[in-house]
Amino acid sequence: MEVGRPLAASGSVFLDARGQDRALRVTWHSESGVVVLSLWRDNVCAGSFRVDADDVPDLIAALAAGLAAAGRADAARSA
Repeated sequence: MEVGRPLAASGSVFLDARGQDRALRVTWHSESGVVVLSLWRDNVCAGSFRVDADDVPDLIAALAAGLAAAGRADAARSA
């Protein structure tokens, strides 16, 4: 496990909805052709997953589809 590495210049951090110092870091590694999704807790890397750059559009589409479905569900509940 890695401890407290600084975030690369080409990345983002998303805080976990549960709090408790949990975060997801998304880091582009264009030299390797991958995006690394890493899970952090208390500034310690608990795990990582490398997504091939060619698969990123499918990941984005899956997230967008889930978001759209959640929006439809919210609208149905509000009606």
